[in-house]
Amino acid sequence: MPNACVRKPDVRSLAKFDNIMAVEQLEDRCDKANGDRIVEQPPPLDGRSLWAFTLKRHLEKIEGSKTVTQTWRMKERMKTVSVALVLCLNVGVDPPDVVKISPCARLECWIDPLSMSPQKALEAIGSSLQRQYERWQPRARYKQSLDPTMEEVKKLCISLRRNAKEERVLFHYNGHGVPRPTVNGEIWVFNKSYTQYIPLSVYDLQTWMGSPSIYVYDCSNAGIIIQSFKQFSVQREQEMALTMSSNKSDMSASGSSTKNCIQLAACSTNELLPMNPELPADLFTACLTTPIKTALRWFVLQNTGKLVPNVTLDLIDKIPGQLNDRRTMLGELNWIFTAITDTIAWNTLPRELFQKLFRQDLLVASLFRNFLLAERIMRSYNCTPVSSPKFPHTYQHPMWQAWDLALDLCLSQLPQMADGRSFQHSPFFAEQLTAFQVWLNYGSEKRSPPEQLPIVLQVLLSQVHRLRALDLLGHFLDLGAWAVSLALSVGIFPYVLKLLQSSARELRPLLVFIWAKILAVDNSCQADLVKDSCHRYFISVLTDSYMPPDHRTMAAFVLAMIVNNYRTGQEAALQANLIAICLEQLKDEHHLLRQWLALCLGKVWTSFDAARWCGVRDSAHEKLYKLLKDPIPEVRAAAVFALGTFISNTTERSDHANNIDHSVAMTLLSVTQDGSSLVRKELVVALGGLVMHSEVQFAAVAFKFLEEEKQQKTLPVPPVGLNIAIAPDATGMSTVGAVTSGMRRSASARSLKAPLIPSNQTGGATLTVNTNGNGELMSIKRVPSNTSISGLLGTSYGGVYTHVWKALMQLVLDPCPKVADMTKTITDFVKQKVNVGSTQPKQVTKRKSASSQSAPSSPSNKPPLSLMCTTPPKSNMVDPHTHPSVRATDQVMSPRNLPIGGATSNYPHSSQFSRTRKLFDRGPDLLEESSEETQQKRQLVSTEYFQWSCRHFSQSLMAASDDTDPESTTRHEHNYRLSRAQHVRQEAQVEQSRAGFSRLDEQIFINRNESLPGVVRFHPYEPHLAVADKEGVSLWDWQQGVKMTHFHNYNPHSSRITCMDFINCDSDALLLIGSDDGAVRVWGRFGRDTPPELVTSWQALSDMLPSNRASGLVIDWEQKTGRLFASGDVRTIQVWDAHRELKIQDVATGVDSCVTSLTAGHLDQNVVIAGFGDGCVRLYDYRVNNSECRITSLRKHLGWVVKVHMLNESTVLSASVDGEIRRWDMRMDKMLNNISVKQGVMSVEVHSYADIIACASGQQFIGVFNQSGDTLSQIKYHIGFMGQRIAPVTCLAFHPYKVRLAAGCSDNIVSVYSVPEQRRR
Repeated sequence: MPNACVRKPDVRSLAKFDNIMAVEQLEDRCDKANGDRIVEQPPPLDGRSLWAFTLKRHLEKIEGSKTVTQTWRMKERMKTVSVALVLCLNVGVDPPDVVKISPCARLECWIDPLSMSPQKALEAIGSSLQRQYERWQPRARYKQSLDPTMEEVKKLCISLRRNAKEERVLFHYNGHGVPRPTVNGEIWVFNKSYTQYIPLSVYDLQTWMGSPSIYVYDCSNAGIIIQSFKQFSVQREQEMALTMSSNKSDMSASGSSTKNCIQLAACSTNELLPMNPELPADLFTACLTTPIKTALRWFVLQNTGKLVPNVTLDLIDKIPGQLNDRRTMLGELNWIFTAITDTIAWNTLPRELFQKLFRQDLLVASLFRNFLLAERIMRSYNCTPVSSPKFPHTYQHPMWQAWDLALDLCLSQLPQMADGRSFQHSPFFAEQLTAFQVWLNYGSEKRSPPEQLPIVLQVLLSQVHRLRALDLLGHFLDLGAWAVSLALSVGIFPYVLKLLQSSARELRPLLVFIWAKILAVDNSCQADLVKDSCHRYFISVLTDSYMPPDHRTMAAFVLAMIVNNYRTGQEAALQANLIAICLEQLKDEHHLLRQWLALCLGKVWTSFDAARWCGVRDSAHEKLYKLLKDPIPEVRAAAVFALGTFISNTTERSDHANNIDHSVAMTLLSVTQDGSSLVRKELVVALGGLVMHSEVQFAAVAFKFLEEEKQQKTLPVPPVGLNIAIAPDATGMSTVGAVTSGMRRSASARSLKAPLIPSNQTGGATLTVNTNGNGELMSIKRVPSNTSISGLLGTSYGGVYTHVWKALMQLVLDPCPKVADMTKTITDFVKQKVNVGSTQPKQVTKRKSASSQSAPSSPSNKPPLSLMCTTPPKSNMVDPHTHPSVRATDQVMSPRNLPIGGATSNYPHSSQFSRTRKLFDRGPDLLEESSEETQQKRQLVSTEYFQWSCRHFSQSLMAASDDTDPESTTRHEHNYRLSRAQHVRQEAQVEQSRAGFSRLDEQIFINRNESLPGVVRFHPYEPHLAVADKEGVSLWDWQQGVKMTHFHNYNPHSSRITCMDFINCDSDALLLIGSDDGAVRVWGRFGRDTPPELVTSWQALSDMLPSNRASGLVIDWEQKTGRLFASGDVRTIQVWDAHRELKIQDVATGVDSCVTSLTAGHLDQNVVIAGFGDGCVRLYDYRVNNSECRITSLRKHLGWVVKVHMLNESTVLSASVDGEIRRWDMRMDKMLNNISVKQGVMSVEVHSYADIIACASGQQFIGVFNQSGDTLSQIKYHIGFMGQRIAPVTCLAFHPYKVRLAAGCSDNIVSVYSVPEQRRR
């Protein structure tokens, strides 16, 4: 007899029983799939490929990522358009309150004012300062005011503010020739004759300059000005509040003047400017306007920072190159300086302040970068520059050391370059990229952001470092949505947008990956992509056959996001022939690509008739039909999604359009029995769209069914078909042909597939539809009729609507609660429109019809009828499917929220955006958004499948999963479970070897269940016992003797649970439960503390046949292949693939009797053995067709077969209610032995590894035998000296490995029996 296997103690010793070959094949597939991306990884979790219902669609809620408001886009772009250069130098005359040393710093704008006449020197300095500013903002309007009076300053400021309007104005003040600012908030200018210093109040300057403004103060004690500025701002606000308290707009304008004003001061309140003769007198201005030159001179003057002593100040002035040419030494130094100052600012400032100062205005950003240098240099001379808003101290930031190193390396080349050697570029950027790469190896959201991120963005436009920078940036974005938001906040967007103009093929995979990550987090970028025609870049990637499937999938995702609820994007995609391109690749082997091609198609033609008719011409719907049988449920769901949007347009339809819709609808009905609830939800949404634009026809069909249902309830004879007619309106609108039919009542509540029975009677009820002059529905009522009037349903359409309605009625009973609820919303909506018995017409609001969008070859001949939108009454019935633990987040819209209006008007979307709009646009116009919102409101039901699919790209695609991480918690937990499973199997071997000659009657557990036990099952590795009653399951800990939990299976009240099994037992086990209505539900996450959750459910059997004695649903689960064999009160054995969630085979039994027991053969046999109610036992090969599938038929039992069991590869055991237990050799169709139980049996169980059989008789005892027929035990009484007699046994179950027997009795008692304790040792 077979025993449990003992594995070799190697690396895979923890694999599930008989699992090694499958694991090795999985490893090979993983290695091929990963390619060269992963150099070396540990093997995947043993047995993971054999686990069923453990993918994301089962474990996650089908919902999109939480929408996070992105703050990286500036609400408004601003630039400095006017610059006032106010120089109060009074060359040759020192101010009275400053005592200058000798020699003293004299250079102003790198000009010695004493080298020429005072007036020429003043003019030269002014011109030089203007040129220095023009390098940062060449398009601004510059005005110089040299040694001005107060009136000149006032006139200048007012003029610049008037011309600048709402833009920024810069006020640069050089006060080296006047006294220091006063504590009263005054700066100094001159009188007309230059004989007196005239004070100028900062309060007046605020008034003249207005807001927004930026001020630069280069004078001693400049910090006093900033303090006074703040005090005057507060004073101004208080004055405005007192005098204009009722004018809120002016108050806000006054308050905003301070917030939008920026100030930079050379030193604090009590400090004097440096007078070192080696430095310029306007050192602060030099740092702000000529930072590289100033930094080089200061660096040479610092003896501690020199590595090369031969570099002098004269040599500094001879550095070759231009500041804007990165190929030269000077240009590279400027590039490095920009990267370093950006990095310092990004790492020290709050994100909002960084955006305001460094990303809003180019001139402001340049001044603040240079302000960081000014702080470092001037602090070395005991001056502390001040700013408003206040900056944190950055002069000791570690990045300044990288700047010093870059200067050392560059300056060390000057002597050699003088001899004619070429310039060697600095390794700064390469080293910073390496540092960024090191951070990526250990980085996470919990750690501080990488300080090199701004440097990575700086080198994106450099051909030398671009490829590596893009690769590292992609790895960073792959860390999650937080990383994408961080990169966008630092300024990634304009860089990667510009790179889409590049034709370099090596950049394509990197750019597609980066844009997929961006759009997965922020879809507002679609407008920018379409504006610059960047969608064509991704179309070229999609059509590139040399691109890997993963990257073509990302391109399809990007295109889907571009057209998502964005008409301009849809138009651009249609012009670029995107539909034909997607259709050409639907047969690709990569399932994720197939999924996103279908989703992209669905989004292209959503509410866009031009794209829909383009798809019709390309036979898009027919090509999508093939995906309805795809082995991947996500692909099937995407195909249903695309076909659903294809038929859900609510604009006026032509006959041609209706014919296509009906063809698509009839094809979609084939997925009604799909094993994945994901697919069925999308099917309900698709059919809901069809119902919305065919409301009248569906109301007529619903009326027919309701009338027939009433007749079936009231009349003893079969129901009579109903004539359905439209009464012509005042305009004489003609009617269409009639269809009359009835539906045959099935024994099963779910059997709604029976054909309609035609009725030849002319009597009965008639549905009269009254319309107004516009063809709009005014009322629907039932009136008597003795003549058959042309019906509402035409002969060509009636069958379609009837079949769709029957499918909806079937989906109302779907085992998935969400599918049932969504369908019920649709059917209730239609039933409310019927208004059966109504005698008074109800008034409705007229619906505006949109112009037809059909193709020219398919004109619309007549407008469709419309139905009024009424609100259904609230139902007092409790939906049995509602359960708080069910994972479902799809939106079900109540009909009361539906708009009465019809299809939305079409707007010229292509003209909504001008081609000259700013780069950071706000997105689609409100007009277009309202159109899309109207379309969304017209959906009765909806899901978040598309949004959930988008989450794939917002999650990490490169990082190794927990399965391959040997130190992950998941890996440790799984290894523990595998070792525990091996221990249980090995421990049970001793019991198994002795079971054939040992008693099995020691009652180790007894308790009373809530209801009558129908099925019991042991967990193989945990001390858990599942006991199923009619509608629920109790989970017991049979070792501790306590109940862990009880939950409702939510099968209909008229059904009962008939089968149950634990699956994925070496992992997080799931409980698979089947009921006699043919439904299968899989529950998970059950335990002591948490309620169980419904993982998935589907209709394994439909059209259950009526029977006096029903077997219900009979299943056998094959863990190794993930196949479920299901049968029962049907004439077929259905084979389901749990991994594909598809029915892969229908095996005709060829017996006119129900299947009572099933068992699958060994893994390599591909056979299934069935026992029948007539006593027959048959063996089938489910790989061949039905005419040849039966291999053999064993000699019949005389009664109902209660058990068939595969003992080994060639031996089968069968048992019947007459007490005959037989062993068969399948190879020779020979009975090996027979065990006869005289009292008959109600239930039989066979241990999988021990020589032991248990039989439950209706005579209130349990008999235990070995396979030879020897009686081992007879259990008649409960434990104890005065133990009562056991009640009739309703169910039995052996532990899969241990020698334990569970029994449920008709008095609700559940017991567990074991061999005596001494025998277990």
